[in-house]
Amino acid sequence: MSTSITAEAWVAPVPVPVLSFSPVVLSVPGRPVDLQVRVSAPSTGTGLPVILLSHGHGPSNNLSSLNGYAPLANFWAAHGFVVVQPTHLTSRTLTDLVADAPGAPDFWRSRAEDMTHVLDRLEVIENAVPQLAGRIDPTKVALAGHSLGGFTAALLLGAGLTDPGTGNLVHLLEPRIKAGVLLAPPGRGGDVFNGPMAERWPIIGAVDFSTMTAPALVVTGDKDDPRHFTDMGPDWHADPYTLAPGPKTLLTLFGAEHGLGGIAGYDAAETTDESPERVAALARLTAAYLRTQLHPGDNAWQTACEALTTGPNPVGRVESK
Repeated sequence: MSTSITAEAWVAPVPVPVLSFSPVVLSVPGRPVDLQVRVSAPSTGTGLPVILLSHGHGPSNNLSSLNGYAPLANFWAAHGFVVVQPTHLTSRTLTDLVADAPGAPDFWRSRAEDMTHVLDRLEVIENAVPQLAGRIDPTKVALAGHSLGGFTAALLLGAGLTDPGTGNLVHLLEPRIKAGVLLAPPGRGGDVFNGPMAERWPIIGAVDFSTMTAPALVVTGDKDDPRHFTDMGPDWHADPYTLAPGPKTLLTLFGAEHGLGGIAGYDAAETTDESPERVAALARLTAAYLRTQLHPGDNAWQTACEALTTGPNPVGRVESK
């Protein structure tokens, strides 16, 4: 049974030590390599909610794998979530092994199916991690994804996709996922999808957000200019909010570029807008959003928004529908 977190407790939460275990290896029939995941969990607590975290496709080698996104994974785990991070087939760590595999190079279907495999075998994963057995609440599952991971999250939350191979509309909704966080996700296709990368990654513009009905927080940076895909500017990344039905919330971070301050890894050289303060605020806001979504009546989201998006130095602005 969930307990409400008071405003005082959430403003100054006391994180607990984190257990991180990897790899947990799952054999998946038909997948060219085994599915490997990292599990990060708080050292104490029971009835723990789960966050599935889908990595992006950045320039680094290991950040696009189970080894990335430590600034978020560690914070979320320290504040009461079990975070499960798969290495998708798009990972640069697997390029030499899967370059010629069916679905390359974008592996759009496989990326989504990875999360379904994780949920199908959540008990196996739980029992494989020391000191975790019996502590997960499998009914409280959320999903987060950055960049290409945001694309994957959109599909699992209900967005449709026109399969470029068949022309058929595909839906990969995963009903066990109750809410999501899309971090700097791709936006719409169509006439606005006119940048130099649009021809190389047509799948990105094949998403229909009109059926993405699950609750979601979309996070964008007001300096995140996706000119390689579109000339729409930073607003393109807000399309999963703008074009999807409610309930949705949009968090626009002031001064943030595509790395949102450096969420993909500590001190990552390719982060163009490095800001530990922004990352800390984002980690807190996303944790608060998911806590409130998974524990209705919990005031964590309202409290975090009041602390971080109001007053003289807000980190961003929030709107909802």
